[in-house]
Amino acid sequence: MLKLESAAAFVAVAESGSISEAARRMSLSKSVISERLSELERGLGTKLLDRTTRKLSITEAGRGFYERAKRIMQEVADARAEIAERRGELAGPLRISAPTSFGILHLGPALYGFLAKHPGIELTLDLEDRFASMVADGYDAIVRHGPVVEDGPVIVKKLASSRRFLVASPDYTEQFGLPVTTDDLKRHKGIIYSIRGAADWRFKISRRLVTIRPETALRVNNGILMRDAALAGLGLALLPAYFIRTEIADKRLTVVDVGAEPEGATIYIACPEDRRGSAKLRALTAWLRNAFGDPPYWEHEPALTSHREK
Repeated sequence: MLKLESAAAFVAVAESGSISEAARRMSLSKSVISERLSELERGLGTKLLDRTTRKLSITEAGRGFYERAKRIMQEVADARAEIAERRGELAGPLRISAPTSFGILHLGPALYGFLAKHPGIELTLDLEDRFASMVADGYDAIVRHGPVVEDGPVIVKKLASSRRFLVASPDYTEQFGLPVTTDDLKRHKGIIYSIRGAADWRFKISRRLVTIRPETALRVNNGILMRDAALAGLGLALLPAYFIRTEIADKRLTVVDVGAEPEGATIYIACPEDRRGSAKLRALTAWLRNAFGDPPYWEHEPALTSHREK
């Protein structure tokens, strides 16, 4: 007899590419995952996976079974959620990816109240700064700051606008001076977000977006480390307001005005098109929009508000 838990283990392995990663996603041991895979193959009378100590690959039969099993698992999850909805509840698993720093500073605190209101939801939140794939990595949704990067059809909903500000520490400006034009920036040291590269420094000049490339003091793939490097006087950093509101208020960082506005971004939640009807995702989206506000609460510091109104 085919067991749903065995099919779920196979789907997780097929999507993650390894038994170890599938075990992590399902909060089970590798031995349990292996046992469920073997049980599934015995029940079907065919090999779904070719396994060696170094490599795992899906057989032709496995590829065909995966597509059907994935649909079945989604149908089961949707049916469970529908029953819960009829009781006036939201329940079931929900797996989300979000950027590390934003997740720690703002998304996590916003989610606590949502989970308290809906205790039946089993949330898995993976914090990572790479551009995760919903399809390949098995996420129900991703929260991101910036452009949508996804191969398949997705539904994208805006959660909040996000302005970015060029900032520097008093120590840096005392030593190297204060740039007053975008051309001045080319002679200054920049702390660069390595995932987007030096081209991330884009400013609106005469209705065009112009890329400025400063001297590179540091490349790093994490916003909190960029902020801390700016606090240490290492260089100028172009950062979203949600990283720097406290440091601006405390005057440990200064907003640098070069006569041109940095390119902004959008904080969004995206889900696969086939998850369009998910009540959990609709409720989560509405909750986060309300929690962040419009404009978002992290842009309410007086120093940031004055720059917003220019």
